[in-house]
Amino acid sequence: MSKPRLLVFTDLDGTLLDHESYSWQAAEPALACLKAAGIPLVINSSKTAAEIAELRTQLGNDAPYIVENGAAVVIPENYFGAGCERLVSFGANHAEVIKTLMQLRSQGYAFCGFSDMTVDELAELTGLSCQMAVLAKQRSGTEPLLWQDTEERLQAFRGLLESAGLRMIAGGRFHHVMGTFDKADGVRWLSERFQQCCPTSRWVTVALGDGPNDRDMLAAVDCPVIVRGVRSDEIELPAGKPVLRSTQRGPAGWNECVIQLLREHGYQGVL
Repeated sequence: MSKPRLLVFTDLDGTLLDHESYSWQAAEPALACLKAAGIPLVINSSKTAAEIAELRTQLGNDAPYIVENGAAVVIPENYFGAGCERLVSFGANHAEVIKTLMQLRSQGYAFCGFSDMTVDELAELTGLSCQMAVLAKQRSGTEPLLWQDTEERLQAFRGLLESAGLRMIAGGRFHHVMGTFDKADGVRWLSERFQQCCPTSRWVTVALGDGPNDRDMLAAVDCPVIVRGVRSDEIELPAGKPVLRSTQRGPAGWNECVIQLLREHGYQGVL
């Protein structure tokens, strides 16, 4: 049997990117192998389309990408045949999210979102450059926020968001308020699209993540990979699901596991 075609999805912060420095250089060997093998690498992150576009340029990545925890998929120009770049949305847009948050703030809930911060404030809080902070504020369907109220009121806040058709998930640094989509929606949509484009290929899907907000993405693929991180032990996947775990953290762990998967699936020629 010929080797399968791999389709790789990856989280960024704490996974492909170092949690503190945002560096991906420790993953360079595996990134080069994926490129040599022609394996699509789909970024699936809480970051905005503008942020990811900048990183894709640095990585030399030309694949589609999933933005803001599954808010939308961006299809590059001419990727699946001729056509302009397009965005496929899966839920509420940013204006709708902000409208609901302002209504809840008027009820006395205390929080600070990206839209409340200046570029300088966001840069100082996140460690991003001012240039990258500008990109982080260009949101399509989610609003990251710092919770400044009590834990008891947080539960009530979640309930009110759900009543409005929204939800809140905990990320590495912030809570993310968003529609009912998750990081798995784009994974399923793109997996079907790749299969439609290459129907004779045997596709095997891979996803790499380091925290609880990656759980849905990891559960949606054939080969979930948990990269060791601050909250990686909190990830719970369906019973019986085979999981690969890295021994190293961040991009070094990412590199370790991608190399192992390439070897296991018959891609020794690019190693």
